[in-house]
Amino acid sequence: MLELSQWVNGLPISIFMRRITWLIPALQIVHILSIGMILSCTVMIDLRLWAVSREKTAIERSREFLPLIFVALAVSLLTGIGLMLGAPRSFRDSAFVAKLWMMAAATVATLALPLLLRVNPSGGKEGRGLAGIVGAAALALWLGATLAGRGRWIAGWLGV
Repeated sequence: MLELSQWVNGLPISIFMRRITWLIPALQIVHILSIGMILSCTVMIDLRLWAVSREKTAIERSREFLPLIFVALAVSLLTGIGLMLGAPRSFRDSAFVAKLWMMAAATVATLALPLLLRVNPSGGKEGRGLAGIVGAAALALWLGATLAGRGRWIAGWLGV
């Protein structure tokens, strides 16, 4: 990973991005907001799955929020790539690698939700089935990815 990080660090686009002082902070802001959108939408779907919210069916709720999740995932991916190019030291960070794995698993779990709901909508008791478990796993993984993204900050805060 060290060689990859050094190679990316020497790319002309990486050098160019670091010369624009406001670019990396702007990418971080948009990246964090997109992650917040993913978390918010996942919570909204999960609240219906767990029967906390009863306004719409779980399928309707997922149809409402999944497009927002897809947009936020695309924005998060693009800004994340930009951040990796502008700050390639991330490749050496074990918390960053954990974040990538959790994001991949969370994306799969989030995409599985509407499929599970179509196969077995289970009436008004969606939260007791597999969809509720997958929804909880998706939320836990998104939260884990968010915390892993702040891994160095948390480690510094804990004095590790």
